[in-house]
Amino acid sequence: MSAFIDANRDRVGAPRRRPDRLLADRGYDHDRYRREVRKRGTGPQIARRGTAHGSGLGRQGWVVERSFAWLHRFRRLLVRYERRADIHEAFLTLACCMICFRRLKASSRSFVCGSECKVGRPTS
Repeated sequence: MSAFIDANRDRVGAPRRRPDRLLADRGYDHDRYRREVRKRGTGPQIARRGTAHGSGLGRQGWVVERSFAWLHRFRRLLVRYERRADIHEAFLTLACCMICFRRLKASSRSFVCGSECKVGRPTS
């Protein structure tokens, strides 16, 4: 604990809330975007056009794409029918809660049962 305090002693003020870096795909490969990101105090990690794939951005960016895919399974969020932002946000929050509940339920079932569990199958 004291090592952490000593390492952060010179930092005055509230903790940093901005990200350390920004991940982006080749669609944002332009010097203007890089300058804007640096001006805001964040390091850009933008894939360059014309370079070989395999920069590693896809491994980290797929989390966002996967999350949007999970949210788009809820038809009410796929097409925004709500005019009021608070109602849309409430449905978004409800969808996130349902996603988390389903994932926790599935992980707890596999944790409790282990490899020997045969859920839904009659035992003989």
